[in-house]
Amino acid sequence: MFRILFHILKIGMITILIVVAGLAIATYFYMKQPVFGENPAGSRLERISKSPQYKDEAFRNSKDTPVMARDVSYPKMIWGLFNKPANVEPAIDLPSVKTDLKSLPDGALVWFGHSSYLIKTSGKLFLVDPVLSGHASPVSFFGKSYPGADVYSPDDFPPLDGVIISHDHYDHLDYTTITQLISKTTHFYTPLGVGQHLVYWGVDENKITELDWWESTQISNGFELTATPARHFSGRGFTRAKTLWASFVLKTPTNSIYIGGDSGYDDHFKAIGEKYGPFDLALLECGQYNKQWPLIHMMPEETVQASIDLKARVLMPVHWGKFTLSLHPWDEPVTRAIKAADSLGVNVITPVIGELVHVSDSLSQSTWWKQ
Repeated sequence: MFRILFHILKIGMITILIVVAGLAIATYFYMKQPVFGENPAGSRLERISKSPQYKDEAFRNSKDTPVMARDVSYPKMIWGLFNKPANVEPAIDLPSVKTDLKSLPDGALVWFGHSSYLIKTSGKLFLVDPVLSGHASPVSFFGKSYPGADVYSPDDFPPLDGVIISHDHYDHLDYTTITQLISKTTHFYTPLGVGQHLVYWGVDENKITELDWWESTQISNGFELTATPARHFSGRGFTRAKTLWASFVLKTPTNSIYIGGDSGYDDHFKAIGEKYGPFDLALLECGQYNKQWPLIHMMPEETVQASIDLKARVLMPVHWGKFTLSLHPWDEPVTRAIKAADSLGVNVITPVIGELVHVSDSLSQSTWWKQ
């Protein structure tokens, strides 16, 4: 009897081991898909290892920045992510404007929802964090864009002088979009390490400039791009912080623009404002926040304060209006930001997706999300 039971248990254990091994092998090959990118290696990794931000084989924030609050209950968090309230997504298709991107006036800015936007300044075109595939994840059924939010495709873009990538998260660095823009883009600008993904996807190494915090590059006469700190993290697979995250300062002959990327609030905004401000426009994340991850994203009121720290004449809240990546009502970020801005005397612009506005404009303040 005991021998039979032992035999059954042995067969069961072998079956479990086979299943686990099979899942491990399947996961390994699944993670080899191009969408996940590639971690830095070779000479790129050698350069990374010399960065002051790189310690113990990973990039670090200037201050201790756990992704999750220390008292977070992970089962509760996961339950919340899969049981979101109904108002985390709009009930109707979002309005949009289809602007001819190939004939933009100088000083133009067009927002494509979330953190993707096109800037034309002093005759040059820069596209920031383009995600135009319809989803902000490695799979099409998760992180889908809101109905009405995807009215532009890479075919709509003219030749670009630069694509600026703030970090390698899926809602900022999209494999499908990047591969479709390679032939249209003169150059790509990224934080340290992100270039490895681009090379893996077919971008010529000579078309990539990677910057550490506080490093600058001269794009052309009168155009300078500087990578500045952000309080966030990176990673597309199971490992984090193998590539750097950053904000950017874009100085042109006619404009000074702050490109925020993703960041929790901290004193780096004031340091950047002191060194590079004032700015004509600051594009700052305002959305996908939660008290469970308070250090890696800003609350809307912090977004407004960050614009003050930066000495920005105009604030444009981004990182909202296209994807649901948190649990707050989809339009809460902009509502809270406007309320805080009004109380502090901050100029805010809130264009419709695709609407043409000017970099130095402070008049586009429609409440289109209420329609």
